[in-house]
Amino acid sequence: MASNIPDEELSNYETFRDTLSVVLVQRLSQLPAKPNKAKSSRRSKRPHTTAPEPTTTPEPSNPSSDAEDLSEFIDYIATEIFTTLPSPLRTLSHHTWTTTPALQTTYPLPLTADSTAPLFTSLDPSIPDSLLAYSIITSTPTTPLPLDSKPSTPPISLPDLLAPVLTSYLTACTTPPPPPSSTKSTTTACEICQRDWINLTYHHLIPRFVHAKVVKRGWHRADELQNVAWLCGACHRFVHQFANHEDLARRYYTVDLLLAEEEVVRWAEWVGRLRCEWFIFVSVVVL
Repeated sequence: MASNIPDEELSNYETFRDTLSVVLVQRLSQLPAKPNKAKSSRRSKRPHTTAPEPTTTPEPSNPSSDAEDLSEFIDYIATEIFTTLPSPLRTLSHHTWTTTPALQTTYPLPLTADSTAPLFTSLDPSIPDSLLAYSIITSTPTTPLPLDSKPSTPPISLPDLLAPVLTSYLTACTTPPPPPSSTKSTTTACEICQRDWINLTYHHLIPRFVHAKVVKRGWHRADELQNVAWLCGACHRFVHQFANHEDLARRYYTVDLLLAEEEVVRWAEWVGRLRCEWFIFVSVVVL
């Protein structure tokens, strides 16, 4: 399903899908078990265009198949809902959120069912119908609860279900990037040579000496200036000998861009085989 998502929206889609999956799995896990016979009957009558059926009861014959069915169902629902969202929400970032006051006014956090309902007016009716069929929601605009019904719990509509999902999604997309020091714990090896036994230091991918020039000339945004890579001492020194500050800022501002250069790849392969840091330092100077 994710193949339908443009590359520039893929990261946000994955964030939305992961957030939605938590809510869907939680709702499904709270449902009472249903007879397999009824389930088989529903499956035989289900049109081919509806959502893949999630598994709400354990199937002793093939548990892995159940997990695949649930994953397909979540992917289907997430894709249909995400692609219905307005473009500004599909491409949302910390930068666009902080520089576009209209977004903050239109989508004040936390979102409510009333504020999210207009987002789904063009959603394919099969989506709420599928969620209703599996009791993930309990009412839709076309199938409201009977007036004389007295449910033990409040009815859950599609906006009720998705308001906290969208709130979590917007919060995740608009959270500012962490400071360099906080990313050290998640990095276990040099990002160039991949040696994991050596001390690491952080390298400003956009050198601090050219920060003012970078912003003034529009090469990068101010919120991107603190992007770093964790490198061993040898690779850190090599990078600064490989290119000057301005070239690093304009052409090599990610690890992937650095590793796209054959010279950097050759260095990484060579230094990755060595274990003596002082010898590497001498070699870098000689090179």
